[in-house]
Amino acid sequence: MTAARPSRQIDAKRLGESLLAKWTLIAVSLAFLALFLAVPLAAVFAEAFRKGLDAYLSSFHDPAALSAIKLTLITAAIAVPSNLVFGLAAAWAIAKFNFVGRNVLLTLIDLPFAVSPVISGMIYVLLFGLHGWLGPWLSAHNIQIVFAVPGIVLATVFVTFPFVAREVIPLMREQGTEEEEAALSLGAGGWQTFWRVTLPNIRWALLYGVILCNARAMGEFGAVSVVSGHIRGKTNTIPLHVEILYNEYNFVAAFAVASLLAMLALVTLGVKSLLEWKLLQQRRGWARGLAEERAPDREH
Repeated sequence: MTAARPSRQIDAKRLGESLLAKWTLIAVSLAFLALFLAVPLAAVFAEAFRKGLDAYLSSFHDPAALSAIKLTLITAAIAVPSNLVFGLAAAWAIAKFNFVGRNVLLTLIDLPFAVSPVISGMIYVLLFGLHGWLGPWLSAHNIQIVFAVPGIVLATVFVTFPFVAREVIPLMREQGTEEEEAALSLGAGGWQTFWRVTLPNIRWALLYGVILCNARAMGEFGAVSVVSGHIRGKTNTIPLHVEILYNEYNFVAAFAVASLLAMLALVTLGVKSLLEWKLLQQRRGWARGLAEERAPDREH
């Protein structure tokens, strides 16, 4: 009895220390989020509505703002489906097959994470600019890529193409090839196997990657800034238009347009959380099913 008391006191002391550390870490994390996320986000909307709702809405009547919104939507509408197709093809090849150059392909997929967006934009200028490698030939054939919509789309595709592939590859690797092989052995074709077996198994990870890709495509600044030329009403996306308005000291309009990106971020965060939960549930269900399949083998 007497020997147990010091042990209980030590356990109680350790428990108190662990609780103190736990709540201290939680408080520090919440303070950090409030300082660097909540306060700036609130400041964007406060500044946007500083002169009232009419001034906020009138910021979107500007033809340059409408053009920037339209160009941003067009760019995302091209970049996201392109990266969706690429991500699926790359993930399928890497996760389901062994081939020479597989690790090289994985490294190239991660390249936009390692290269500054500004550098990637400069690469396109070096390739397609008037004084670039292909510039004279493009100029002779009256084809303009840099300082035009094609250059903006190419730069956006480059900085966003890892998102879908990087979300789908780990899940495909985890699932293996057993289900596809079973479908093929039962007479299913390649497309039937993809649509009825592979795609349903990766749908949440795929949507998760698409959401992240779309958010980055609409909010990209560095690479697009280099290749756009900042032609107002023609080659400015929403982030570039916000920069121009801010440099002109038109703060209400700048923050009003920026609030669109902020709302996109909030929606993306909500959808991202939902998809993370769905993806976790899917992985738990898959792991549970795999454990149940292996249970009879262990009994034998």
